[in-house]
Amino acid sequence: MRRSSGGQGALFGQQPESERGAGPAAPLAARLRPGRLAEFVGQDHIIGPGRALRLAIERDQLTSLILWGPPGSGKTTLARIVAGATHANFVALSAVSAGVAEVRRVIDDAGRLRRAGVRTILFIDEIHRFSKSQQDAVLQAVEDGTVTLIGATTENPSFEVNSALLSRCRVFTLQALTDQQVDEIVGRGVAELGARIGAEARAFLVEMAHGDARVALTALELAATARADQVIDQASVEDALQHRPLSYDRQGDQHYDVISAFIKSVRGSDPDAAVYWLARMLEAGEDPLFVVRRMVILAAEDIGLADPRALSVAVAAQQAVHFVGMPEGYLPLTECALYLALAPKSNSALTAYHHAKQDLEQLGSQPVPLHLRNAPTGLMKHEGYGQGYRYAHDYNRGAQPAGADLPPAARLQEYLPRALADHRYYEPGTAGDEARLNAWLRARRAETPEPQTDAGV
Repeated sequence: MRRSSGGQGALFGQQPESERGAGPAAPLAARLRPGRLAEFVGQDHIIGPGRALRLAIERDQLTSLILWGPPGSGKTTLARIVAGATHANFVALSAVSAGVAEVRRVIDDAGRLRRAGVRTILFIDEIHRFSKSQQDAVLQAVEDGTVTLIGATTENPSFEVNSALLSRCRVFTLQALTDQQVDEIVGRGVAELGARIGAEARAFLVEMAHGDARVALTALELAATARADQVIDQASVEDALQHRPLSYDRQGDQHYDVISAFIKSVRGSDPDAAVYWLARMLEAGEDPLFVVRRMVILAAEDIGLADPRALSVAVAAQQAVHFVGMPEGYLPLTECALYLALAPKSNSALTAYHHAKQDLEQLGSQPVPLHLRNAPTGLMKHEGYGQGYRYAHDYNRGAQPAGADLPPAARLQEYLPRALADHRYYEPGTAGDEARLNAWLRARRAETPEPQTDAGV
């Protein structure tokens, strides 16, 4: 836990050097951490001139807020800028190490300071790691104004922060830095190190940082350390970066965002994007069975009867991955992803079920028509169960889809409850195999059903 005293001791960037973490032995990223908004790079959409958050910081009038953004986008830096600019008591906790007891101690201290006329700003880094009980411990203090909360998170606060606490905070979304912004920060790092870097090496470092300033500065410092002449070339940058883990969390936003991008790419019939997102997941260590389960669902939801083979391909891929395992399992997964992306699309199964479900919700359980009921006993037969049922195979070859060549004399019967007799749930598409089914069904529906005699049903 780090505290900066209220009043006159830690105002406007005047914290002790050790507290700022900017001593000569500190990592380059810490030494270059901005102390003022004028030095901050990026996030103009929330802290540009005249923006609400910038004005609140400059006027020392912050309300509780959550800073949500990817690693290296400046969440902690913004909190430290607040610490240097506020007249309030500023307390920083890490959700990784702080327990409920420590949170309550901070709140008790804040209550005493409040009675003395001093505000407290509580910064919680990685707030998504706070348990429900820890968040509940903060809730009352935020609600009654004992503390002003600043939470920082890489995860979607809609899922990771209690709704009651979230409703009392304003969420500011930070974005990954652009290559131009990372390049500006790299330039500051080169000057701080007194090093030189070639244009190709600099461009490569910026590109491989993927918008994360901390990654860029850490690799830059390591590359400079490895060169006695402090002339950084691309080889030394590559050596410093090694294999950077992909930005992916199997339990967090990336897990849901990337699988969403994969599904939408397959649904949109883009095989290149489908393979990219598939590789993104597998190379980051995603469970291949999770991926293939989504493909099985997609085969029925988004392709369906336009290509009924798609579901068989997806199930076969699941069996193959389960049997073969990884890493070779990427092959059947890729084959399946490509097949699904290239297949004709229809969501008729999805919409048919939803329409039927809607009728169930609105009209309840309609009685089964008597002619469709089973009649295993004499009493049931006497009550009319099964009476008038026509065995489908005796009519139009079982009424199987075979084109639009229905005999004119074919007589159909109703299979829906009487109250739903004119309801249509399945609306076939016009792509792939479903075009044939569409023509057959239109002809079938054009036939006049033979009236049933189920009185009152």
